[in-house]
Amino acid sequence: MPELSEELRRAHLIGIGGAGMSGIARILLARGAFVSGSDAKESRALLSLRAQGAELFVGQSAANISALAEPPSAVVVSTAIKETNPELAAAREAGIPVLHRAQALAGLMEGHRVACIAGTHGKTSTTSMLTVALQHCRLDPSFAIGGDLNESGANAHHGEGGIFVAEADESDGSFLTYSPSVAVVTNVEPDHLDHHGTAEAYTKVFTDFVGRIVPGGLLIVCADDAAADELGSQAEEMGVRVRRYGRTATDARVLDYAPAPDGGVVRLLLDGSELSVRVAVPGEHMALNAVAALLAGIELGAPAAELAEGLAAFGGVRRRFEFKGRAADVRVYDDYAHHPTEVAAQLRAVRTAAGSGRVVVVFQPHLYSRTKMFSAEFASALSLADEVVVLDVYGAREEPEPGVTGALIADGVTVPVHYEPAFDVAPGLVAGLVRGGDLVVTMGAGDVTQLGPEILAELDKR
Repeated sequence: MPELSEELRRAHLIGIGGAGMSGIARILLARGAFVSGSDAKESRALLSLRAQGAELFVGQSAANISALAEPPSAVVVSTAIKETNPELAAAREAGIPVLHRAQALAGLMEGHRVACIAGTHGKTSTTSMLTVALQHCRLDPSFAIGGDLNESGANAHHGEGGIFVAEADESDGSFLTYSPSVAVVTNVEPDHLDHHGTAEAYTKVFTDFVGRIVPGGLLIVCADDAAADELGSQAEEMGVRVRRYGRTATDARVLDYAPAPDGGVVRLLLDGSELSVRVAVPGEHMALNAVAALLAGIELGAPAAELAEGLAAFGGVRRRFEFKGRAADVRVYDDYAHHPTEVAAQLRAVRTAAGSGRVVVVFQPHLYSRTKMFSAEFASALSLADEVVVLDVYGAREEPEPGVTGALIADGVTVPVHYEPAFDVAPGLVAGLVRGGDLVVTMGAGDVTQLGPEILAELDKR
């Protein structure tokens, strides 16, 4: 087992219940560290971490730091934690080292062969697919993912295989902390401009990420995405090895994709030989993610045929077209899509899964800045459904902006649409709209995920 640095041996994580932070905590605990932390409310993640031995606080206060038997060797924070946070302020006053979440994760990667999956869309699914495929090949990778695997219910694991697979988040540029030997970039499309400022700055951070690949390492890009393909060309000019996948690629060329209600089959030409891979999640975009995972797994030393078997067994990730239940002959799913490209891709996939039924989407915009910038694109994407309910904006880290509401999106939707700013009214509204055979998908990166069970309960009443 790799030695933990002194800073990580007694780590206190602020916001420990979050997807990224809870994963780091899991791995630290598995490696024998003392872990403490806090979050605003109780959650499934806190219950799990507490059972593994973490000392946790609900609510954030400077007293949480002083209540520990020994001072932390480091306090770990994400970009979402403001300098005014009382625990962060107490740590700085006490001279306790403060690490960004990405720095802590980079510390856990030391001593491993690292595969980082980046891209505007698809990185959680691709990271998850690679992890499950490697596990099938008995390579036992460590992993840190921005979602819970359906197979294990976990978002992170300390493995003994000497490989570390990680989702690399570009939203705040923190993935520039990592030094991968295998890097995947699924696509590059302007997003997170609240942090990066301009599309050019956003694109440049991926170029900088390529510069972090270790000598002799490999970059894998989707040739069908113009920006990712161009990134591959830049990498080649920098002396980095590049492999491409997609319908226009030469390394792993997609010959055909056949959709099915329970997923689909992608047929590809891999280094001159044909190979078919079954994917149990719907959509050609998911099939492309599987091909990216296949190339990464091959580079990490796994046989292509065994990787394909592992990919066929991949059962999905929580909040990625996750089945929530059925009531009154209506199926309800939940999905994390929160960018127009993701929404459009997922709704095309949902159309296949719906069969002869209608697709009804309940969409919650995420961030005021994203809603304002992409309202027309969101409206166009949502118009791929048969009926749409648009909720109000989930602001997350942003303050409300006058005039920026879900109505900006709803006004441009070209199919029957309902703008419903009252969150608690939505379940009854949706239950009244649907009929037998319909498929409902709640969609967005905020608390819209809570609506699935409530919609099912309303349907049961009726």
